[in-house]
Amino acid sequence: MNKHSFFYRNGLSLVFLALFIITLVAQALTGWKEHNKELKQDGAVEIELGKYLESGHFISATFENFESEFLQMSLYVVLTIYLRQIGSSESKQLDEKEEVDREPKPSPNAPWAVKQGGWILKIYSNSLAIVFALLFFVSWGLHLYGSWQNNNIEQAAKHLPKESVMQYLTEPEFWFETFQNWQSEFLSVFSIVFLSIYLRQKGSPESKPVDSPHLETGK
Repeated sequence: MNKHSFFYRNGLSLVFLALFIITLVAQALTGWKEHNKELKQDGAVEIELGKYLESGHFISATFENFESEFLQMSLYVVLTIYLRQIGSSESKQLDEKEEVDREPKPSPNAPWAVKQGGWILKIYSNSLAIVFALLFFVSWGLHLYGSWQNNNIEQAAKHLPKESVMQYLTEPEFWFETFQNWQSEFLSVFSIVFLSIYLRQKGSPESKPVDSPHLETGK
């Protein structure tokens, strides 16, 4: 029997999942109120919460954020394979091979894909980056769909013709929404990579030990 409770063993995932659900619900409720306010100002009929959750306004706002997070994580997973930052706890050692670089070997406790070998192992060896990339492209597509739908609702309220997806892609609104999120994610990654050279947080696996020299790379 495991000596640790379920929460102790899964606390990090559970807390962040709970925070995600709470903030998503809060976003939906406040977004619904804001969207109805905009509809009322445009002389349109207000919508129920259920209808709002299917609207371009909600879909765009939600997946606009998902998209930038998954882009950040997919790039971070891939670029940390090849790039280094001296002194950062987020970087691999400058010269030495690390445990993550070794070739996988089948063992009784190894994942199923490792025991299978061949192309299955090849895919599994890159599965984290692959899944993050797929999640990014799906989120990007849903962000585009939602933003386009919301734009056409605004066009109709102004008695203007609807636009096709390709027409909408040539306009700055979607790309403004996109880049304002991407740049914030790149800044946050730069911040943890750079600040972890000089700053410490005792007890956090994202920090080097408090007494480590600034230019000691890795954890």
